[in-house]
Amino acid sequence: MRATVLHAAGDVRIENVPDATLIEPTDALVVISRAAICGSDLWPYKTPEQADIGRRLGHEAVGVVEAIGAEVRTAKVGDLVVMPWAYSDGKCEFCHQGLQTSCVQGGVFGTDEVDGAQAEAVRVPHADGTLVVLPVDEDDALLPSLLTLSDVMGTGHYAALAANVADGKRVAIVGDGAVGLCGVIAARRLGAEQIIILGRHPDRTALARELGATDVVSERGEEAVERVRGLTDGFGVHSVLECVGLTDSMRTAIGIARPGGAVGRVGWPQYEIMPASQPAFFDNVTVSGGPAPIRAYIEELLPDVLQGRIEPGRVFDRIARLDDVPDGYRAMNDREAIKVMVRP
Repeated sequence: MRATVLHAAGDVRIENVPDATLIEPTDALVVISRAAICGSDLWPYKTPEQADIGRRLGHEAVGVVEAIGAEVRTAKVGDLVVMPWAYSDGKCEFCHQGLQTSCVQGGVFGTDEVDGAQAEAVRVPHADGTLVVLPVDEDDALLPSLLTLSDVMGTGHYAALAANVADGKRVAIVGDGAVGLCGVIAARRLGAEQIIILGRHPDRTALARELGATDVVSERGEEAVERVRGLTDGFGVHSVLECVGLTDSMRTAIGIARPGGAVGRVGWPQYEIMPASQPAFFDNVTVSGGPAPIRAYIEELLPDVLQGRIEPGRVFDRIARLDDVPDGYRAMNDREAIKVMVRP
């Protein structure tokens, strides 16, 4: 079968690799209907570690079950399923707490343990705890939005929960990528009164406004902090969704939170020590978040997608066939595309 393989910085290739197969009785084999390139895929794409070389990439997918192991009970051959970016057994203490990304038997697709989903097929470990069956067929018009439930929509939702977004609150989203845009959707869904998007790309901030943002701040650093405070009676916002993961973005996130506010961070951190810890301490700002346990939220978000109350699939602004995935990486890295959907 064909799959996306990382060779070096800026070098991903579509190669013929051994077919995905069942290994454990709890596995499912899923033929990919739609996959995606994630912003977090760009970190190894730009600066790969030695361990990244040779990896099959991709952790977001919707597909059709082709085969199941003897112990799989919740999915059957022919089902259309969504695959969260992290697999989990659904049985351990952390899964029961809704923290599937800490599952004792879990892991992440597109790593040394399990191959990625930017491919023709993928093996899904612990299928009963991981996969969610979708009540549509694989050509349904909702597939782009359903695909976001594998990562970015759930991640935006998790950021909003970690930041304590609720009715009537003022919210800011740092980052205008797909996760930030889904954060706008999540904040609106949870009843935020004011939603400020911090971003510098006109196409993305225009989409943010269509999705529910009330204000756009294009400044950076201290200028951004001053601008947000000017939009919030000088106090800052109740809730900040940090969707980038860089030192400056985290410093900005804490700087725009009002005293007693909260920051939900889901941007993959590119720093060892959290920036602005002292301002957060002295302003009693709560900082929470981490790798989003997507599996915990799929059933909650699914009805809103199916009934058209939210349209997170709008974050996809480019479609690529599997052979064109390398150019999709280039386009996202060069900010020519927000998010690329892959059709094998």
